Formats: sequence, C-alpha cells, structure tokens
Amino acid sequence: MRALAYDRYGPPDVIYLTDRPKPEIGPGDVLVKVEASGVNTGDWRLRAAAFPAIMALPGRLMFGVFRPRNRYMGSEFAGQIISVGSQVKGFTLGDRVFGMSSTFGASADYLAMPETGAITKIPANLDFEEAAALPFGGICALVFLSDFAALKPGMRLLIVGASGGVGSYAVQIGKALGADVTGVSGPDSQEYIKALGVDDAIDYRLSPLDTWPGDFDIIFDTIGVLSPKQARHLLKERGIFAPLNFGLREIGAALTNPLRHKKIKLAINGDTQKDLKRLSNYVETGKVRPCIDSRFPLEKAQDAHRKVETRHRQGAIILTL
Repeated sequence: MRALAYDRYGPPDVIYLTDRPKPEIGPGDVLVKVEASGVNTGDWRLRAAAFPAIMALPGRLMFGVFRPRNRYMGSEFAGQIISVGSQVKGFTLGDRVFGMSSTFGASADYLAMPETGAITKIPANLDFEEAAALPFGGICALVFLSDFAALKPGMRLLIVGASGGVGSYAVQIGKALGADVTGVSGPDSQEYIKALGVDDAIDYRLSPLDTWPGDFDIIFDTIGVLSPKQARHLLKERGIFAPLNFGLREIGAALTNPLRHKKIKLAINGDTQKDLKRLSNYVETGKVRPCIDSRFPLEKAQDAHRKVETRHRQGAIILTL
C-alpha cells in the first residue's frame, strides 16, 4: 500500500511516497481504508524536529535523537472500516469513521486502529474530507476552552490566530459555550472569522497590540504571539491566559500564579475517543462545522506541508487518497 514517509528531519522535501505492507489487526482492532488525512502543525513539527524550545530535548528523545524513530507520517484520518477484530463490539464493516492515530501512519491507504482509540463514526452530514479536517484542531480547541480554561456563558474570550487550524474551531466552540468572542487574524481572514461567528474581529496588521481591547476572562493564543506580560495586561482580574505553545518564559510565569490574580494555564491535550465523540456531537447539532483551507492529493504532500508551515491559512489542510 502507499504510505507517506521520511527518513530524516528537515524541510518538506524529505517527505516521499513509499510502499509498505497493509497493517494486520489484532482482536481489538479495526482496519480502515483511509480516504482523507489531515496535515497539521504537529505533523510539521515532527517532520522538521521543530519542537518548542522547552520540548527540544524531550522531543528528540521521544521521537528520535538523530532521525525519526517512526518513519511513517500522519495522525488525522477519515475512511471506512473494511475489517474488524474478533473482539470488536462498537464498530462493524462499512462504518465510516474518523479520528487520530497515536502511532501515526495515517497518511496511507490503510490504517489499523484499536477500537478504544481516538476513533468514532463520522456524522451523517459530513464527507470524508470534512471529517478528516476535524480531529486535531477541534479536539484541541474543545479541551482547552471547555476543560482547561473552564469557559462559561457570558465570558469574554480572545482568540489569537482565530483563522488557523485550531483557531477556526476555537471561535465556533467559544460561541457554542456562550462566550463573547474576539478573534485576531490577518487582513485576508477578517471576513472568514466573522463568518465563523466572532463578535469582534481584530486585524493585527492594522491594530497594534497596545490598541487591542482588554478586560478578557480568557485568552487562548493558538500561535505563540503573546508573552505572559502582554496577556496579563489584556486580562481582567482572575482571568486566564492559555497559550497553546509554551516554553521556559511561560513556565516561569506560571510558577508565579500563587502570587497573582491573573493566571497562566499551561496544559497539553490528549486525543481520546471521549473527546472525539464530544466534538462529533457539536458537529451533529450544528454548533461546529469543518473548516478546510485546501486539499492536496497524497502525491503532493510536500506542498501540503509547505502550506502548513506558512502559518497563514483558513482551517485545515487535507490530503486526499
């Protein structure tokens, strides 16, 4: 079967298409014929070993010091189940499913997934490409806002990077949770984030940081623009700054939380079936819709990775199989 691979860390040019055997499944697994796969910032960071500063050494130790330990690429997927293990009870042949592979290898013709992994059925109103656009950004936004930041109705939420792969879902989930949402994006994405539902849109090129409104309950920085000092200036008393990416600066600031009313909340979300089902429910009830910036055939995966690296997009990047 076809599969995306890379043998060394580096730019998108290190990616190539190769053949590997079709996965074998165990009694608790399902085999998915992959129809679409997402390319997200996590995939980019793994491919380039572009880990945030605090994670540079741990990242190399975890994923390979000099070269990738797992050469096969891709985490997000959507497809159809073509085989089920003898002990599988929650899925049947022909089910349309989507999710996140913790062992990667999702950018391939076939993928084996444990029944208990981050996999669930695709909402009836979505196609495969739309489903593949959901897991990475949708789960991240949902867990950060609902669980880590405890966003409540009536709160004022600022989303930095509101048009990106995570921000596009954060806007929608923030509104679904009843917040007043302000989104920050570039000039080309102002109408896009307004269509997603922001109550106020800030063009960062026209509006310097010192002109942004303040008094926010929650700030969710999806791209690493704000420093803790800048975020505290924009927060109200007992507000929370939740940066998606963080390093020593943010860790140091978080250590002073006991001395401050404005808190820095550092967290890393996992990818679970429970959260994927929560996200699916938001989609089924019309509160969240998939956001796709562009689609590339599997053979053009290098171009897809280049697009992700620009950090300028409106939603997810999809590989079609």
